[in-house]
Amino acid sequence: MSSAARHAAMVKEIAQKLGFMACGISKAGFLDEEAPRLESWLNQNQHGQMGYMARNFDKRLDPAKLVPGAKSVVSLLYNYFPENTPEDAHAPKIARYAYGADYHHVIKDKLFVFMHHIQDQIGTVGGRVFVDSAPVLEKAWAAKSGLGWVGKNTNLIRKQNGSYFFIAELILDLELETDGTVTDHCGSCTACLDACPTDAFVAPYKLDASKCISYFTIELKDAIPNEVKGQFDNWAFGCDICQEVCPWNRFATPHEEPAFQPTPEFMNMTKSDWNEVTEEVFNRLFEVSAVQRTGFDGLKRNLEFLK
Repeated sequence: MSSAARHAAMVKEIAQKLGFMACGISKAGFLDEEAPRLESWLNQNQHGQMGYMARNFDKRLDPAKLVPGAKSVVSLLYNYFPENTPEDAHAPKIARYAYGADYHHVIKDKLFVFMHHIQDQIGTVGGRVFVDSAPVLEKAWAAKSGLGWVGKNTNLIRKQNGSYFFIAELILDLELETDGTVTDHCGSCTACLDACPTDAFVAPYKLDASKCISYFTIELKDAIPNEVKGQFDNWAFGCDICQEVCPWNRFATPHEEPAFQPTPEFMNMTKSDWNEVTEEVFNRLFEVSAVQRTGFDGLKRNLEFLK
């Protein structure tokens, strides 16, 4: 067995021990297929006010600009699918990924442990860890690593598990045996495209993020446009509609991460509880949650918009 194969097997064993759902490896190199797509998406202003998407264009496409001498990209999936949803079906909804603690912190801590294990077992290995907080095209790398395919809803989809998972990466200057890609299994299905209330999908595999409910409720800092009033299906933070209707998510199984467990207080929130939420309650409920991204004022704006 070559050192690249041996080290790849070691990396995958570490991933499993740390609780990652899956691990795939691809060769670090310029993402030549993604470059024109990203440029076109930005030129059409489909990123809206997400100015950070237009920054570091070269870094998004070339891992060597993030890690000098990069040889491998290790892509990792971490399950966040909750066992239950809140009790009151008529209450405002938040995306499932935000039920518990902020995934950035939970997963990044695991990635630092991951790097420590790699260096402990292999020796000096240079690299960086990423989880949705740097200019990395994570879905493209995960697809290149054979972890799934990018579906018509632009989410990474995995036959075995659906799409309720976070994606993280290690970019390393270590040569590892790579995995092949998998085929697209969306077929003729258009459930996600048909279900989107704001028509954010301009075509299969093409999302105008500036029309997405997640964009309006999280990224947009201005007032939400009146023309989308009544189209949010009660989503106050993020949106799971295109995942809820995806047939592959019938294979999603509950996560086993204690940090992602929602509090009983959150699960029992009624519609009136949400509409009367105070800043004190907000800070208590979402002290360590990704919901902090929108802040109390942002959440109140979203709740008012739903009335």
